[in-house]
Amino acid sequence: MKAPTCQLYLISPLDVGGDFPDRLTEALGAGPVAAFQFRVKNIDQHEAARLAEPLQAICAAHDVAFIVNDDVALTKRLDADGVHLGQDDGDPREARKILGPQAQIGVTCHASRHLAMEAGEAGADYVAFGAFFPTTTKTVEHHADPEILEWWQGMFELPCVAIGGITVDNAQVLIEAGADFLAVSGGVWAHTEGPGAAVRAFGALLGDQPAG
Repeated sequence: MKAPTCQLYLISPLDVGGDFPDRLTEALGAGPVAAFQFRVKNIDQHEAARLAEPLQAICAAHDVAFIVNDDVALTKRLDADGVHLGQDDGDPREARKILGPQAQIGVTCHASRHLAMEAGEAGADYVAFGAFFPTTTKTVEHHADPEILEWWQGMFELPCVAIGGITVDNAQVLIEAGADFLAVSGGVWAHTEGPGAAVRAFGALLGDQPAG
């Protein structure tokens, strides 16, 4: 069976302590998830590594790629599956030298066609566009239109990720526009019925696609 044309890519909340490992286990056990991005801020690498370890093990047990946000050194220390770079977090070429050919390297491109093409030329494995909707996860400085996904799919083979305020209720337009992955944070972790219910709801939405 062919993979669905659009897959779920979870992004962690900033607080991944406490019962979060149990919540991640619930989410990953509820349906197909392609990748999980470990995103923490303002803590040292030792603490980040300590928090990441159980989450990385949960992802491995569910065959979900473990991606580190912004930090190439932490990615290498954890032997994670890849790194996601913002525009101020370094060059994909340098990350590739440090992490090797197998690492998945993604790049935030906001709403910029130019940045996305540059990322592709620099060897990124995927580009991320957004924010498509208002989000409480981070301050939105760039608003993207779904049309950029259609443009990208018409021009390039490289996968594209849609990010920013995505929920079960608003995701359909991004799926139809050609997103290869939906990057979701609050839409899963803040779901009123819990992360498992959210992943099942996304799974139903993504499962209704024609196989690509």
